[in-house]
Amino acid sequence: MGNIRARKETGNLFFDFRFQNRRCREQTALPDTPANRRKLQGLLEKIEAEITLGTFDYAHYFPDSPLAKTMASPQAQMAATITPLFSDFSTTWLAEKRIEWRASHYRTIQQTLTQRLLPAFGNKPVGEVTKTDILNFRASLASVPGRKGKPSLTASRINHVLAPLRMILNDAAERHGFPSPYHGIKALKVPRSDVEPFNLDEVSLILATVRSDFRNYYTVRFFTGMRTSEIDGLKWKYVDFERRQILVREALVNGETTHTKNDGSQREIDMSQPVYEALRAQQAVTDKSEYIFCARNGVPLNHNNVTKRVWYPLLRHLELRPRRPYQTRHTAATLWLAAGENPEWIARQMGHTTTEMLFRVYSRFVKNLTRRDGSAFEQLIKHHLSDKPEGAADGRQGATN
Repeated sequence: MGNIRARKETGNLFFDFRFQNRRCREQTALPDTPANRRKLQGLLEKIEAEITLGTFDYAHYFPDSPLAKTMASPQAQMAATITPLFSDFSTTWLAEKRIEWRASHYRTIQQTLTQRLLPAFGNKPVGEVTKTDILNFRASLASVPGRKGKPSLTASRINHVLAPLRMILNDAAERHGFPSPYHGIKALKVPRSDVEPFNLDEVSLILATVRSDFRNYYTVRFFTGMRTSEIDGLKWKYVDFERRQILVREALVNGETTHTKNDGSQREIDMSQPVYEALRAQQAVTDKSEYIFCARNGVPLNHNNVTKRVWYPLLRHLELRPRRPYQTRHTAATLWLAAGENPEWIARQMGHTTTEMLFRVYSRFVKNLTRRDGSAFEQLIKHHLSDKPEGAADGRQGATN
């Protein structure tokens, strides 16, 4: 039977129990109080129950202990001896996943494996990767220089690196019958990125000033809410002038035409008059090409070149705050909302399956859209108070004789 004891030197509590015919003492930073003793006693009882059942995983409870590896559970020890190397398992896993993913996503995961995960875990049996290994690896990523001179990788980027690691380890644990070391590790909190749409005056200024060969392109961007990959990959066969609709079916990702981001992204966008006129005008320029917006030789636009050579120079020329081209999508949503369009219709135009994101992200730009700005309540109170009996308006009780 184990005990919870206190060190004389520090007064802090520690576990004292036996496992695999060996006395184990694990320190804590908790002072010796009745509440802390009850807390640790409950945990000790759970540990001893798992020891009795043969399911106790030393590293799960004490990941930083020097005994964590030598005192591994029988299941973990067996898994470590029979599981393949991380490099071998991840190669098999990646090949199996390839059929599920877009080519661009496959290459991204493959690059993450090659550059980040295999150097850290490749030569280790997948069953020997511990929670401590994962946390140390995550901490090391925080010291890697980021893009554009940033001192470290962002939380979002670190999460993207860890995502395939989590999937690989969870899959390996399920196949080879050992506890996943990724259990209990949460993604880093990512600061919420704010949307910065253009107002209608700014949109008008941009369209009036932009190079004539890109005016149709930005008109469609601003008034359809299409993603960059969707408009750059848009083909004439997906434009229905008779029904005045744009059929979003494909996207251009890393120079390759592929299916859209998800099923909800496949949608029909209704053409407004400016969009209809812009596409009709574009017919005279690129109707012999497969793509609507393309270079002179008929190949699709390179969005990086367009952004650097057209978009940002235009904003600087107009002395407008620099914003990513993706803000044209946010602009379409806020303009539709400001015009009072049906939120469900707007969600369909944007490729959202529900209106939840619409209200969460965009509704703050349009007061009274959902009557959540307090004005309706204020009017109710004002009307009610105006009907109160004379003498009660100031909120004070009348004098009694």
